[in-house]
Amino acid sequence: MIDKTGFPDPRQAEDHGLVAIGGDYRPELLVAAYAHGIFPWPNDNVSHAWFSPNPRMVLLPEELHVSRSLAKTLRRGRFRVTYDTAFEQVSRCCARIDRPGQDGTWITEELRAGFVELHHLGLAHSVETWRGDRLVGGLYGLSLGTMFCGESMFHLEPDASKVAFVALVRRLRGWSFRLVDCQVHTGHLEQLGAHEWPRDRFLDEVEMAVQYPTRPGPWTETES
Repeated sequence: MIDKTGFPDPRQAEDHGLVAIGGDYRPELLVAAYAHGIFPWPNDNVSHAWFSPNPRMVLLPEELHVSRSLAKTLRRGRFRVTYDTAFEQVSRCCARIDRPGQDGTWITEELRAGFVELHHLGLAHSVETWRGDRLVGGLYGLSLGTMFCGESMFHLEPDASKVAFVALVRRLRGWSFRLVDCQVHTGHLEQLGAHEWPRDRFLDEVEMAVQYPTRPGPWTETES
């Protein structure tokens, strides 16, 4: 259980990663979790479950891989990319999108509301891809120090979420971010250059990343 002293040490968790059960999704608790390498992963049986799995999926910004086909999509400028202009819409789409092999969503309305509050505080960010005035893809997550913690992404057209991800990682690389926390393995993320790390290595990097100032939002397309 979580009490007023905070979370148990994630280094002591089993490899499946369950660290604690309980608490809520207030911004201060979410920030405390991510700052210690822990993320919320509710399910039908446990509404407030917190995880730090071993291994952990991580992308170093300088190791971003862009395939030839994706590079062609980027060159064509098929999508317009924006930052922090439609956070609630992106998070809602991520919660509603059907995912192969997954029954339902872990993004509960309570969790989504917590991230909306973090967005208002300048800590949670969205990246949006548009075709004209239609939102066709995007992602959102939490920025702490020089770490970006990816929470979810969605697409309604091929490559729309990948374009958002590439735009974000290139921006983070320019800002000297240390890492992108991708949480758990997917083939989609592996294709983009993410790798599985031992949990201890990941937690060591988190400890260093959160020592740096956090870049507050809202972010814009023209920031350097």
